[in-house]
Amino acid sequence: MDTHTPNILIVEDDERLASLTKDYLENNGLQVSIEGDGAKAIDRIINEQPDLVVLDLMLPGEDGIAVCRLVRPKYKGPILMLTARTDDLDQVLGLEMGADDYVAKPVRPRVLLARIQALLRRTHQPSTESAPETSGEQQTRLEFGELVIDSAMREAWLAETSIDLTSAEFDLLWLLASNAGTVLSREEIFTALRGIEYDGQDRSIDVRVSRIRPKVGDDPMHPRRIKTVRSKGYLFVKDIEG
Repeated sequence: MDTHTPNILIVEDDERLASLTKDYLENNGLQVSIEGDGAKAIDRIINEQPDLVVLDLMLPGEDGIAVCRLVRPKYKGPILMLTARTDDLDQVLGLEMGADDYVAKPVRPRVLLARIQALLRRTHQPSTESAPETSGEQQTRLEFGELVIDSAMREAWLAETSIDLTSAEFDLLWLLASNAGTVLSREEIFTALRGIEYDGQDRSIDVRVSRIRPKVGDDPMHPRRIKTVRSKGYLFVKDIEG
């Protein structure tokens, strides 16, 4: 039985808000520490390797976008970014820099807790909840020519070279690949990965697909592996002709 208590690092310069959030999360079984400076947070995230980072955008030292960009090559855990409610640009930038999810401020504590728990579940239990509808027995390794994806190890390789994927990118790649040959709508993808209803406006799926394509050897301008099906969604192609 796993008795590990997840360690959460809150990167937030509002001391009162950070303290209240810390108390709430700790009362719900999480171990929490706080960092109020963006530059210091970079070192702490890389050195401490917390199970999850809650990252505010507006910080002294380095802002949240810079923190996310600088830690991503050395930190594989999920990053939950806190953004302004109406700032779509910041949300997209955060996702492009490698954030796994975002929540608009002000956020209700129970909503934040639910998002954190969902990210932690996805990180530690990737394959059992992935596909919206699949038949047959569960597979843990999928192979498509030189592309190999392993859900048990949460790793993927292209031509035997490891692919650098964030937790959210791996989840999306596995979902698409395990449904190869089937078009998945944005609604199906969004619900499967985030556990909430798609609002028709969120661009996180599109941003992540655009990041994944070059990593799996796809041409972003003329994709053959992960295709966009107009007005329907995304299709992972099983067999690509040379």
